[in-house]
Amino acid sequence: MNIRSKIILITLPLIITPLILTLIVAGLSARNGITLVATEFLTFKTEVLNNYMENQWNLLVSNDMDKNEEFIDISKSAVEGFAKSLINSNSEHILAVDYSGNLVMQSSELQLNEKDKELLRQLIINKTEGWQNISLNNIELIAETIFFEPFNWFILITVEKDTFYGSITQLYFRTGIIFLISLIVAIILLIGFSSYLTKPLENIVDAIKNIITTNDLSTKVTLQYKDETGKLGHFFNIMTGELEKAYNQMKRYALQAVVSEHKEIKIRNIFQKYVPKDVIDKFFTDPESMLIGENRVLSILFSDIRSFTTISEGLEPDKLVESLNKYFETMVDVITGHNGIVDKYIGDAIMAFFGAPVHHEDDALQSVLSGLEMIEKLEGFNKWQKKQGRKEFKIGMGINYGEVTIGNMGSEKKMDYTIIGDMVNLASRLEGLTKLYKEPILISESLYNEVYKELPCRLIDKVVVKGKTVSVDIYSVCRNLTPAKKEAWEAHETGVDYFYKREFRTAMTFFQITQKLLKTDSSSKLFLERCNKYILNPPDKNWTGDTVLNRK
Repeated sequence: MNIRSKIILITLPLIITPLILTLIVAGLSARNGITLVATEFLTFKTEVLNNYMENQWNLLVSNDMDKNEEFIDISKSAVEGFAKSLINSNSEHILAVDYSGNLVMQSSELQLNEKDKELLRQLIINKTEGWQNISLNNIELIAETIFFEPFNWFILITVEKDTFYGSITQLYFRTGIIFLISLIVAIILLIGFSSYLTKPLENIVDAIKNIITTNDLSTKVTLQYKDETGKLGHFFNIMTGELEKAYNQMKRYALQAVVSEHKEIKIRNIFQKYVPKDVIDKFFTDPESMLIGENRVLSILFSDIRSFTTISEGLEPDKLVESLNKYFETMVDVITGHNGIVDKYIGDAIMAFFGAPVHHEDDALQSVLSGLEMIEKLEGFNKWQKKQGRKEFKIGMGINYGEVTIGNMGSEKKMDYTIIGDMVNLASRLEGLTKLYKEPILISESLYNEVYKELPCRLIDKVVVKGKTVSVDIYSVCRNLTPAKKEAWEAHETGVDYFYKREFRTAMTFFQITQKLLKTDSSSKLFLERCNKYILNPPDKNWTGDTVLNRK
């Protein structure tokens, strides 16, 4: 809604309200005046008719004829004639009924039905006199009623309601016409007046539109009046001049910002090949914090290509590099797709972690899902290898979950954003154990506790890795189980429980079931060999069942 419309909407009520009040007061005054005149005229006719009837009756009484029915009827006929003489229009009616409600005199042909008669009888019974609103023969009437006892008459001097209020209706109609004419004239004047007032504001709006369209802040407003709108235009011109100066300065700053942004993008693109993107983002946000190490619980993944030396000996250097780059590209896409960070490449091995520098609630689960997907993606990579006439890659992965130290480490000339600690070493050991247990993925007990509700896992062994004195449980994991594999894993777990309870013969039964269902299963085969050994040579009472490893 524009300001002109607002001016009209605000001003109109100020004009209309007193106008309406004036018309209402005038109309009510005129209505009261007209009603009073009509009422007094009707009352006057009633008094004249009543006086005439009293004169007729007094004449009968003075001549001792008030008992003579013939002369009484003559008097009644005279009254009826006189009543007709009082009628000025077809809308007026004078009638009389006896006390039983029967019509005995009327000035015009007005038929009464039973409903009308019952109404009149009720008026007679209630001794109702004076001003009345009644309906006879479906005609709304205004009536003045009186009783004339000598004749036993109930008399009604009436006028039709539409006629009675006809002048008032015309008054209201004429008043409405006057109101509409006044309103139209007021609106026309307001439109012209508001246009006169808002013209300078429209000029300012047009100037703003032109500035937005053309970006030309030199646009000025023509001053029309020496009032507040003129001052507004004057200060608008001053403001646009200052804005033009500021705009030119902003353009210079914007150009500098664009140049700086391009430089930052180039730096990011270069360093993202060596440093994780999240690390770079954190450096630009808070560079000081990147110089401080911190302890954090993460998932650590180590992945290695099996027999890579043998594969590399049969390939020319350029083809070997091509295969490695293709392999790394596939695996890194999987890791980063699960919010992981590739820490470094160690020859043909990949070291990655999940949970830094940005922490996610499901980092542990994502690290395992990443490992499973890497195994799945390896099939596609190996198809590509076959097309190139090259040997397939086989990989093993170890994943651990625990507290490590993370930060920028190195010297002022060369630094790496990396992790260190026992948990890192254990992840590396787990990757090495995949060769011994012939499992593509091994996870630690701490990681198992985080993911066993989401993914199927089974205990592979309890091992004491080189350099440690305390055993750790190691588990294999997969995305889902076939019915046969599920049965085999359940039998294996039952066998493991009996094995560590020293019930070796019972354990053998379940490991044999696993072997039958999974003929190449390495873990159940190892446990069968141990069961046979301990059946022949039972372990001493300090036996814990741990496997002590003397090599990495």
